[in-house]
Amino acid sequence: MGKVIIQQYTTKYPITMIGEEAGTCWGADTSDSSKNYKRGLECLSNEHGRTTEYPDVYMILDGYSARVIREWYTHIGGSPTRLQASTRYIDYEHGFDFVVPPTIQNNPQALNVYTGIMADIADGLKELDELGIPREDSALGLPLGMTTRIVCKHNARNLMDMSHQRMCNRAYHEYRKLFNDLCDALRGYSEEWQYIVDHYFMPKCKYMGFCKEKYTCGLMPRREAPM
Repeated sequence: MGKVIIQQYTTKYPITMIGEEAGTCWGADTSDSSKNYKRGLECLSNEHGRTTEYPDVYMILDGYSARVIREWYTHIGGSPTRLQASTRYIDYEHGFDFVVPPTIQNNPQALNVYTGIMADIADGLKELDELGIPREDSALGLPLGMTTRIVCKHNARNLMDMSHQRMCNRAYHEYRKLFNDLCDALRGYSEEWQYIVDHYFMPKCKYMGFCKEKYTCGLMPRREAPM
């Protein structure tokens, strides 16, 4: 089961920080944290998006599939950075953990086939190791379903934008779970992050008030066609 760990380097008071940074440029009094907080709320409400690029989130994503982490990397806005568990130095020849989708977990016959595939890959990696093949080369046989671990840094604006795509009911189920895990982890980190998550992390249909997708889930009405 995957988990999101928010690291201590994460901005503890993102709304207050937003208000202080904005106030500095407005010539306002930034010595009062309560005024900074109020100003930060105004920036969020008025969608002054650039200000939300200041609060950073440092986190560990552990136990999610290599497949979903590859999709995580597609969100490059806001200059995020990341490091991923090495396939060169970590020993996967003696087995690896992997994600089992619900459709397979709930089908005994399919589960038997799936786990057999993973066992065959693990056995093949052992054989390649015995043949003297470097780990960095045999790792090409590892499946997308194997779990991995990354450390990454994103800012609030980038994560808000990601939520609009990845909290959609039509997003891949593991990605939706990952993002919901992230929301829960941030809520537990500080009250200010809880406010941001509860008010600004949402699928884009809720954010826009209508659905733009061709294949809608029906959660929100479609946007009316232009005249």
